[in-house]
Order: sequence, then C-alpha cells, then structure tokens
Amino acid sequence: MNDVSAPVPVVEISCGALRGTMIDGTMAFKAIPYAAPPTGTLRFLPPRPPVPWAGVRDATAYAGRAPQTGLRAAQRPELETFSGTPDPSPDSEDCLTLHVWTPGVSGGAKRPVMVWLHGGAFSTGSANSDRLRGSRLAKRGDVVVVTVNHRLNIFGHLDLSEVGGPDYAQSGNAGVLDMIAALQWVRDNISRFGGNPGNVTIFGESGGGGKVSTLLAMPSAIGLFHKAIIQSGASVRLRDKERSLKLTGHVLKELGVGAGAIAQLRALPFTRLLAAIKPAERALGASAHRLFDRYPFGPVIDGDLLPRQPFDPAAPDFMRDIPLIIGDMKDEMASFLAPDDLVWNRVLTEAQMEERVRAIAGPETNRVVETYRRQYPGAGPADRLIATTTDSNFRIRSLTLAQRRAANATAPVWMYSFQWETPLHDGKMKAPHAMDVPFTFDTIDLTNATDNSDTAKRLAATMSGVWAAFARNGVPDHPSIPHWPAYNAADRATLMLDAECRIENDPRDETRALWQDITGTR
Repeated sequence: MNDVSAPVPVVEISCGALRGTMIDGTMAFKAIPYAAPPTGTLRFLPPRPPVPWAGVRDATAYAGRAPQTGLRAAQRPELETFSGTPDPSPDSEDCLTLHVWTPGVSGGAKRPVMVWLHGGAFSTGSANSDRLRGSRLAKRGDVVVVTVNHRLNIFGHLDLSEVGGPDYAQSGNAGVLDMIAALQWVRDNISRFGGNPGNVTIFGESGGGGKVSTLLAMPSAIGLFHKAIIQSGASVRLRDKERSLKLTGHVLKELGVGAGAIAQLRALPFTRLLAAIKPAERALGASAHRLFDRYPFGPVIDGDLLPRQPFDPAAPDFMRDIPLIIGDMKDEMASFLAPDDLVWNRVLTEAQMEERVRAIAGPETNRVVETYRRQYPGAGPADRLIATTTDSNFRIRSLTLAQRRAANATAPVWMYSFQWETPLHDGKMKAPHAMDVPFTFDTIDLTNATDNSDTAKRLAATMSGVWAAFARNGVPDHPSIPHWPAYNAADRATLMLDAECRIENDPRDETRALWQDITGTR
C-alpha cells in the first residue's frame, strides 16, 4: 500500500520533474516515459527520445501496458490468481514506461541497480503486476530496482524491412531497441534516484530471461549493464531472417494488406493487428529448431543489431566479462500442463504419456520414456510427463547456454535449480514455471502461489538476498546459502534452492546427458 503520510522528494531528470510515492518504506516512481509513444507515424519504428514536460509530473500510478489482449493462453480457473491479481492495466501503444523503486534519492548513494525485464515470451506481460513490486527487493538489498514496459508481439517484432525499406530495417527488433533505450535512460538518469549507472544488473524470468539472453548477444548493449541473471528463459537461438520474413508475409495476407502496406499498417487499429497474430503464427508453423527457437514474434538475427545467434554454436566473445547467474524451476511444465485435465487429475495413461512425448522426441521416444521411468520409479505418467517436458523445453536450454558461456567466458557462470514445491492445490503444481518471480521480489504474500509458511518466507528472503548480493558484488555470496562454486562442464555445481539450500554437482546427470545427446549439445 502507498504510505501517503511520508513525503517523497521531487526528482529532476533529463525530461522534467517527477513526484513519486512511498510504498513499503521505499520511494516509488511509476510510469516514467523513457521514449516517445510509438504511435501514429512512429508505429514499428525504433524508439525516439521522450518528450519533455513542464511542471511536476505525477509518477504515483501505473499507466498502460503493451497491447496483448487475447494472446495469453487460458489457465485452469482455480489457478487464475496463482501469480497474484491479474494486471488490470489497459492495452495501450503508449507503453514505453518504466518504474523505479529506491531506498532514497541521495545523489551520493551509488546503490547497485537491478533492471527487470518481464516474462511473457516477447508476446504478453507487463511490469505493472503486484508480484513485481520492487519495494521489498530494493529495501532488503539496498538496491535501486527498475522494471520496464516495452513493445511486444506484432508491435515490437513485425519485420517490415522488405516492405518498408531502410526506415523499417530494424522493425523486427523494435521491442529489443526499446530495452536498449530503457537501459540508456538508466545510464543517464538513475543517479538522480540514488543508483550507480556503473553497476547495473539485468534480470528476467521466462521471456524476460530470453530478453537478457538477447541483450547478451547485442553489441549495442555493451556498457549498458555489467551483470546478468537468466531465470527459466535461456535463449540459445532466435528466429532467423528467412523465418521472420515468412511470418510477415502471413501477417500481410491475414490483414489483406498489399501495395502501400506501411501506410495501411499504421492506420489499422491495434485490435486488428492483435487479431492477426495467432492466424499468422499457425500459418508459419513450427521452427526446424523447435526446442531452441521459441518466439515467432521475437528478436530476429538481422546481421546488424543481432549479428549472430546468441549461444549457437557458441557464446559471443564481446560479453564474456559479464558475470551470469542462470537456472530454472524443477517442474516448469506443471504450469503449462495444468489445463490438461488428464494431467491435473493424474489420470494420464502410459499410452497417452508416450504419445505426448513422441511429439517431442520422435524416434528417441522409447529411450526417453524408459529413462524417465527408471529415474522416477515412484511417479505416475503425468508426473513423468511434467519432468520430461520440463527438461526438453527448459532445462536443456539453460544447460546449453551455461555450458557454452562457461567455455569461453572470463567472468564466472553460476547455475541454480529452484526445488521447493508449493503444497497448495494438493501439491499438483510442484515447483512450476514463474513461481520463482515473487521469491525474487520477496512478494509471495501478494500471490496465491505459496502457503506463506515460515519456510516459504525464508526462501524468499534467501533468493532476493542472494540476487541483490550478486548485483552489488558480482559474486552470489550470502550467509543464507553455502559457498556456491562457479559452473563448469567438469563439476556442474548447482545451487538447489529449497527449504534447506545445498550444492549438488551435476544433478539429474542421466537426463541431462540424454537431452544433450538428442539435441547434439554435449
């Protein structure tokens, strides 16, 4: 809740003055524009500088989120508020805003800065939800927290380079350029909020982890951040130019747009553009690299902003001095499989499980099924399906990125696995995708994902504390965990985040080796 009794200083930044509010004993400045609204003639173009304002701008409330209505997959009714109250922000193309949470605005404080990039597969999500309230993390770690909104889906990643000519050469990466603009805003303004622009950590979960992976592969991001954390979102590959242009062709066909496409596309209501996304994606079909290339509307390898695949066949050299934490959830796919009644009610048969695995493993299906049957002898088909698809859809990407990064980096890589299972819903959710987000921000009480037990609260204090320590020092040393060795292909040391945190070397080594063999990533 806002603490209206506590005065908040007016902060002067490059575009004007801001008045924030107090939340949880921390100063909060919301919906600060870091670029001009990408509307009208600016739709699909790279971000432009923000428009200055006169007087004192109110920065006490969230504004709009990037257009996305109708894109989020349906969830079970009983899980609709699992991650907290859904973001009520309206869809708006005027969405290039960020929020700042700081313990104080003294110019001499020079606190570490943590910039969060939200999840949602480059398609949905926003920085406006309760679980991303940065006040707790800012206070616990004595850091400045920044959470960013930017263009998504068709607005941020429609490649119009062949339709629109040179002006639209970067349209397929407009949403990533928004993130670059936000980081440039941090560089230029964060000292006014008590932050140190020379000590910036970028972090994100799911699609946010994909955004961190992408920034690690962008030469134009060099110097804008100094540490990185990827949570359940390693991006080894992104879409290539051929695939991005094919998707554009399907969009134009769906919209009935021909000659004069740019003028027509700029004139369409954003709801019409949103409606074209799913039909175009269906027409495009799956990528040939379906376990690694995950985002139909996402960044594109254009040979310029993104000169090459982020971590395929190896990690880029130019970000090798950035310390990195990477990891994932033990049961990522429990969230995605929950709408399937057969899985949720644990009545999936062996044959049904094998059919689902075959869609992923193809000729390796029997080998995969037998491996998981052996590794999980007490588990039924539904739980083994969750384990199998978690490893094939998430864990193999984290392992591949970590191994390739460790192989050529001068800075260390640390690997973790979030093991603690929520007891809610009869334990069916286990340790699912995105449940770590409120642990990262110490906001578990603002969601319905945990029992708010002392164990859960301690783990939230641990995770947020370790993340803040890493942001401060570049090393994740913290009294709540044992010494955490850096990751390498020999030991594969992994921090297991659980009721009692521990270090394990090469956990679940047989399934790790299985998927590395299948994907050729040993």
